[in-house]
Amino acid sequence: MTQPSDSNWSTIEATHKAQLVQELMETTTKLQAKFQAEDDEEKQWLVANSSNPEVLSFLQESTVMMLHVIDAIGRLEPVNGITISKQFGIPKGSVSKITRRLVEKEIIRTEYLPGNKKEVLFCTTPLGKEIFDLHQALHRQIDRGVHRFLQRYNEDELKFITQCLQDTLEASWIHDDSQGEWSLPDPTPVQPPAQPILQDAEDRDEIMKMLKPLKGPELKKAKAILKDVFFTSFDE
Repeated sequence: MTQPSDSNWSTIEATHKAQLVQELMETTTKLQAKFQAEDDEEKQWLVANSSNPEVLSFLQESTVMMLHVIDAIGRLEPVNGITISKQFGIPKGSVSKITRRLVEKEIIRTEYLPGNKKEVLFCTTPLGKEIFDLHQALHRQIDRGVHRFLQRYNEDELKFITQCLQDTLEASWIHDDSQGEWSLPDPTPVQPPAQPILQDAEDRDEIMKMLKPLKGPELKKAKAILKDVFFTSFDE
């Protein structure tokens, strides 16, 4: 039986890697939908774990950003809007708009420093404190689920997950800071995948550049870990 030449082996390996990269890129698209769905799931948990009609009424019309602002105030109170914006990455305009609504609903209240009526500080009301405590309970529930879920991985796998996430945080999907260009090899004589590998979207191009240093086994591990981390329920 004729063994493939070195050049053919390189082509086969590159094409297989391209297929794995394609699967990973498709997974990132599914992640966006999952993250959006989790916002609704979290609100459902909050509603299911409160018996206070006032809290339930607020949760029905609240947004995720409103809950984030309540969480920020509950952690730092008394706190001003600038501090909330800086420490939690919420735009100043959003903080101003949300805090006004929360004051109107008596979820938070305002106070001033002695002799300084210009700087407005925010504190939670008893109702706001109850909502804050409920939101903290949700975070503890999520943390327990994450810790329980990650126990399935060994130390090397956890290091790999951590490195992938750190690389993702540092990567830019818009600006290419990589050295050189990466293009797919000539697929001949291996049949190329049915779907095109390179996409028009710049974020997909950036993902491919980020994954370029990984070898076949590492890409397989990345694929398996991403599926487990992002597409498996914590309660399973």
